[in-house]
Amino acid sequence: MMGKTNLRTNSGVRAVVLLTLCTLLFSGCRQEKKYHDTSAREVPQGSGALADITAFQNSLDASFRDPEISPLPDRFRARFDGLDFYQPDTSFRVVARLDRTPDALPFQMPTSTDEAASERVYGVLTFILKGEPHQLEVYQSPDLVLEKGYEDYLFLPFSDRTNGKETYEGGRYIDLRIPGGDSILLDFNKAYNPYCTYNPKYSCPLVPKVNHLDVEIRAGVKAFKK
Repeated sequence: MMGKTNLRTNSGVRAVVLLTLCTLLFSGCRQEKKYHDTSAREVPQGSGALADITAFQNSLDASFRDPEISPLPDRFRARFDGLDFYQPDTSFRVVARLDRTPDALPFQMPTSTDEAASERVYGVLTFILKGEPHQLEVYQSPDLVLEKGYEDYLFLPFSDRTNGKETYEGGRYIDLRIPGGDSILLDFNKAYNPYCTYNPKYSCPLVPKVNHLDVEIRAGVKAFKK
């Protein structure tokens, strides 16, 4: 999640750029195709999708090696040889229906510190994953929309049944952009850990209970092993 107290990265290969907006607590900063079906559909597999996932992984690894933007303390970065990702799995790429909630008011989302992140529910994503229907709320920061280049940025925190076992116990994040229509590509291969997973000096928004998926999301970044 980006913004004054938010901790997120940008979607796709732009993850490195948005990761620079994540900030340390002691510094006082914070971290499309249109369709009209009533249910979401799965995205066809293809080499282009695999290349996109691989590019995201490479970009995220590169950002963790960069001492200017890496969340890793020096002692961990010195021997960092890449994040532990699940193997790319295009079955975790789905098209979700986006139902916007324009009347939703901003609220204070709790974080891993005493700070809170100002967010509002931008909309609800409805999709089919592994043959089952699911919904997630997606959020927009009133502060971040004022920053050039992030006017269309959306934040998707979620938890699932792998948390505390194969993935970070507090859940993971996905960064999205506002689509032109009523659907959005949701790629769980681009799920990443909050920065506080790697460094307690960061303030990370906590995943709302409403955004728990009662399914194993075996895609994206796994738990960090120090």
